[in-house]
Amino acid sequence: MALVNFNLQPTLENEQVVMLPLNADDFEYLYVVASDPKIWEQHPNKDRWKIDVFLTYFEGAMASKGAFKIMDKLNNKILGCSRFYDYDANENSIFIGYTFFATKYWGTGINKAVKKLMLDYIFQYVSKVYFHVGSENKRSQIAMERLGATKINEVEIAYFGEPTKLNFEYVINKLDWMK
Repeated sequence: MALVNFNLQPTLENEQVVMLPLNADDFEYLYVVASDPKIWEQHPNKDRWKIDVFLTYFEGAMASKGAFKIMDKLNNKILGCSRFYDYDANENSIFIGYTFFATKYWGTGINKAVKKLMLDYIFQYVSKVYFHVGSENKRSQIAMERLGATKINEVEIAYFGEPTKLNFEYVINKLDWMK
């Protein structure tokens, strides 16, 4: 991993959510959200709702040093998680991903609001943001297109501690985002 010259875990906030750096004490609270099998139905790792599989996800989140717990500002409860990862100084790019939300937030605009917070922040430092989306994850593919991301590739990806799966790679360029 290249040396990062900016904060991968700032506190980000809008009217709906506050995104705080994920820490080890958040595991139990985040797992309460992640333990819903419906969240993972279209995901490449459909078993992530199981505690041992989710623990691998969480360990990867902590190791990334770019993960966030996403808090609902109305009730101060964790509603999901996302992260920055794989910063590439040579290409001046980074990935956003490993995102999930409690099902009660689906269709509410939370995903778009969270991604906007993350993109507005990170485009101060990079010129491209990439996303990996599971090839079967239609919900996330639609969300990427609504966000203005362009599908550029189909790649085999091994998520942290997990087997390789087919993913679609999307990109948003800074100039396109700023329009």
